[in-house]
Amino acid sequence: MISRLVLASSNAGKLREFRRLLEPLGVEVIPQAELGVGEADEPHVTFIENALAKARHASARTGLPALADDSGVCVDALGGAPGVRSARYAGGPRSDERNNAALVEALAGVADRRAHYYCVLVLVHHADDPQPIIAEGAWHGRIVDVPRGRGGFGYDPHFEDAVTGLTGAELPLETKNGLSHRGQAMRALIARLEEARRHEH
Repeated sequence: MISRLVLASSNAGKLREFRRLLEPLGVEVIPQAELGVGEADEPHVTFIENALAKARHASARTGLPALADDSGVCVDALGGAPGVRSARYAGGPRSDERNNAALVEALAGVADRRAHYYCVLVLVHHADDPQPIIAEGAWHGRIVDVPRGRGGFGYDPHFEDAVTGLTGAELPLETKNGLSHRGQAMRALIARLEEARRHEH
């Protein structure tokens, strides 16, 4: 069973989240930067291929099992954009404000505001693992022009949850984790890990 893994991300928010969920299972989560691993290229057009590339890269460099996620917001009226380009939608350098402004501008005059956040998680036991553990989640809502709330990150102030009518930035963290794409994917991943652990005994 996995006792340590490298997280193929340098995002402090993601690190906190994964530690909070995995440490109760006895899994130590080490960010890749601490082990001298740089960011992998993400050239692919699908979330799954990018997550796999990141996990393989981190595992190959460290010799440890690796966990990667790839996530973004997909807007129906924009054919699924920003999608895998969510973090860099407005070009470099990365900026949540500029990305949000670009998204609101792209939707100017568009009536259909349906959107969903999507997250895929990939866990490889080693760089050439033929059977990575894959888990996914989707969080449905709509894009609003006027940002609301102070929490969250990314597109959260402009993403209104379909169930509560609150934006991702207005939701208390516990509630958000219950609803969010990453929360759903993490719970699915943990269920898979627990299932694997049961089969080992």
